[in-house]
Amino acid sequence: MRQRFAIIVTVVLVLGVLIAINAASYESEDERQDTELSPNRSTYHSGATGTRALYDFLSESGYPVMRWREVPAQLLGETRQRVQTFVIVGDIALSIDEDEVRSLLLWVKGGGRLVLVDRRPDDRILPPSDHWVVATEFGDFPSLTVNPGNVGEMTENVKPIQPVQPTLLTQNVESVMPSRFAAHISITSTNSNSNNGPDDTAGAARSLQNSDEFENEPSATPEPVSPLAPAQEESTSGSPAPVVHVENSRGALLVDYPHGNGRIVILSDPYIFSNGGLSLRDNLQLAINLLTMREGLIAFDEYHQGKGTTRNALIGYFSGTPILPILGQLVALILVIVWTRSRRFARPLPLKQIDRRSSLEFVASMAEIQQRARAYDLAIENVYSRTRRVLARYAGMDYNSPRAEVAARVAARSSLESRSIEVLMRQCEEAINGAPVTERQSILLVKRLRDVERALGLRMRARDARQATQKV
Repeated sequence: MRQRFAIIVTVVLVLGVLIAINAASYESEDERQDTELSPNRSTYHSGATGTRALYDFLSESGYPVMRWREVPAQLLGETRQRVQTFVIVGDIALSIDEDEVRSLLLWVKGGGRLVLVDRRPDDRILPPSDHWVVATEFGDFPSLTVNPGNVGEMTENVKPIQPVQPTLLTQNVESVMPSRFAAHISITSTNSNSNNGPDDTAGAARSLQNSDEFENEPSATPEPVSPLAPAQEESTSGSPAPVVHVENSRGALLVDYPHGNGRIVILSDPYIFSNGGLSLRDNLQLAINLLTMREGLIAFDEYHQGKGTTRNALIGYFSGTPILPILGQLVALILVIVWTRSRRFARPLPLKQIDRRSSLEFVASMAEIQQRARAYDLAIENVYSRTRRVLARYAGMDYNSPRAEVAARVAARSSLESRSIEVLMRQCEEAINGAPVTERQSILLVKRLRDVERALGLRMRARDARQATQKV
């Protein structure tokens, strides 16, 4: 019972240590600083660079919004909800591959509306419109020292920007406040017959907006095309030129242009959508205009933010918490306990056995080893040590007493000669200390030691008698 109690206490202590370690690691993960250099634009993120405030506002205001957590190819599926506006807010955690680019552009071409909010969107999802090419160029590069939650640092030396023309995207917007890291959008023409420079091209893009922009946008949207259906013909009723809605002295910040039956909207500053900048000026109104101008479901891309449904929903719910590591460690402990059940907790102990062998076998084995190794000095030392000890005890002296005194005292109490005993002791000690000795000499010395023991009656002790009995 004591052993089981000790095991239970050990398991409880181990669980407590594991829970403490996981709790500490979870706390340290929450302390990571949110920066513009490595932002988290997810609608799940409530930090300064996240977009959770915009998503919650749209959801609570009654707009149909959702978090899209599947591959873009599912936008073309007929069994999915009819998504009319697809929003990608960069920087994204997962890059968009070629198949996803084709799926997105095919969906836009079939009538979808793609909203890109990024300082540097992927050029592959910015297809040219006729002979017009749209691209973005960086402004100031963010640094680690800038706090995205500090409005003063994010908008330093930046003035509010007014729309360049009244459009549905700038409705009820007097001015917007971008960050000082906003990129600008360039519009160029690939038409070799055009003599317009970059500035003239942008001006032409602004002037080419026709009445279709105002009349057709609020109307019912075309149905998304199925990937198995034949491709629809591109609409040629409106101008293919991109339309600039907001710009500053460096370039455009908000542009949209047609692609097939749909449109692509580009906003070059995610700060306007982020939790830290959404409340400035008319940033919120501009975001609402961009996302709700067309009726229908609004989907925020969470798949490329690393929140895809490739994982189990329950695992995704507890992601980022210490619950999953704790459960995994508990399962590992349970498996170890099950595996060790009915097994010995310690090393196996052998059954008690009675040694029926004679102790002289050890002596015979050691003698054979010493003989093969020619360790005659060791054999003499083994015998002489015992003999000197019994002689000293017989003489009533200490073991380390001089041999002359020991020999004299032994001779005084027996019939042996003192000189013969001393000579024998000296020869044995010299052999032990390295004097050359042969096998024959060692046998003679041992025989003489045994004769001394026999003459003094020192051999027949209880152990010697027992060994003699076992030998018989």
